[in-house]
Amino acid sequence: MRPEIAELPQPEVIDIPALAAAYAAGEVDLICVLGPTASGKTKYAVSLARHIGNCEIISADSRQVYRGMDIGTGKDLAEYGDVPYHLIDILPAGEKYNVYQFQQDFLAAYKDIRSRGRVPILCGGTGLYITAVTCAYDFTASVPLSEAKGAGAQAAENAGGANGTAPEGLPRRPFFIGTLVSREERVARIDRRLDERLAGGMVEEVRGLLDSGVPAQRLLSYGLEYRYLTLYLQGELTYEQMRRKLAIEIHRFAKRQMTWCRGMERAGIKIHWTNV
Repeated sequence: MRPEIAELPQPEVIDIPALAAAYAAGEVDLICVLGPTASGKTKYAVSLARHIGNCEIISADSRQVYRGMDIGTGKDLAEYGDVPYHLIDILPAGEKYNVYQFQQDFLAAYKDIRSRGRVPILCGGTGLYITAVTCAYDFTASVPLSEAKGAGAQAAENAGGANGTAPEGLPRRPFFIGTLVSREERVARIDRRLDERLAGGMVEEVRGLLDSGVPAQRLLSYGLEYRYLTLYLQGELTYEQMRRKLAIEIHRFAKRQMTWCRGMERAGIKIHWTNV
């Protein structure tokens, strides 16, 4: 028997002038654009920033923090144009980075943006990073983040610093926008994008990282593109095996991202899904 597939969220039209007014009135203190990979988050966030004006984007991507990891992480920096962005290319490839460091770096960027009277937009697909800054997670609390029972429980437990005293200054009134595409379109986009990146030099990018001295074990730990391309370059997979396995894992990753978002919703967090 074929397993039942959960229905997609119902899309809505985002009233951008009303959102801008809510931010100006203090009813919203952060706009967050999230969703699965290949759903058009960056493009939407940049378009939103231009419509509202006076905006800056903070990336919530666990791998875009690294310099030299461009094609595999899909930085697409040209897409930002004149819209300022933060937390991209802040570390050399090979360094370690974790959710606590992200929380601290986000807080510094967030405070800086707001101090200059500009509007912060958080954009990305790393659910753990998004939750850590929008649910005011306290890393000094007695319950470690790794023990949280899923995104929903984590968000509910940590909202408002319930586990302790979260860092002062994190957003408390975020407005979440989810970028929505059909499953069929998402699958097609992932496959098309993967082939474009492979043709566009992604293999050479990973080979260059290895040649520059980044340990293979570190690249393997970054997952997805960097894991499977490293295995290919080490001779452990053929090109065809690498392409097939990588596509499967990216599709699974997109499903996990949607599961994380739905967990946030089950915890009572409203995500305004919109077609892109």
